[in-house]
Amino acid sequence: MIKKLTICVGLCLMASSAFAALKKDDVKRLNDSAAVLAELRNTPDSGIPENLWDKASCVLVFPSVKKGAFVIGGEYGAGVMSCRLASGSGRGWSAPVFMHLAKGSLGLQIGAEEVDLVLLVMNSRGVDRLLEDKVTLGADASIAAGPVGRSGVAATDAQLNAELLSYSRSHGLFAGIDLSGGVLRPDTEADARAYGPAAARNIVDGRVAVPQAAQAFVTALARDAQGTSGRK
Repeated sequence: MIKKLTICVGLCLMASSAFAALKKDDVKRLNDSAAVLAELRNTPDSGIPENLWDKASCVLVFPSVKKGAFVIGGEYGAGVMSCRLASGSGRGWSAPVFMHLAKGSLGLQIGAEEVDLVLLVMNSRGVDRLLEDKVTLGADASIAAGPVGRSGVAATDAQLNAELLSYSRSHGLFAGIDLSGGVLRPDTEADARAYGPAAARNIVDGRVAVPQAAQAFVTALARDAQGTSGRK
């Protein structure tokens, strides 16, 4: 018992000290992601069906993804991912893994746009793929534009069977978006600043304590729609 307590305290201290080394952009990423989730969970009929949210194994948030360039356009985003912990752990959601998203596109795209992206990982296979070095959406992992509405009862077979469901918000409500061809990968440099040598799998499995800098993000995940407390 004493040995387990010593290990737990050591992990907490290591996570706390590691987060002090985060860059300002890393902390901003966490805070912006928390703000996106807080607005999502506090807005009735946000566009993301609650029954799908409740089934999601993990949630990824990419705040203010930059889109648009002249002649050759593309999207680039820096976000975070947290996963539900095993039943009975009493901790709800894991500490966040830092993630990168890149998606190239060709065509005339004059001007710039920033959108918020939320991805729901619907099964353990999708989680396993995201923890690899990199994953191409639609090729290495199936992805579909998420159904919208309170229940999502109009979901197609492709949406129901997809490993990931994707949503974007540029003005108001979230809506399904096609991210096929995008590349997702862990941001290993930010993860190292946050957690030292801890592997991404250890983070999402709850073996790393949630640091203070990520508390707002995890709290927003744990809340039900319209701002009520999360389920116990």
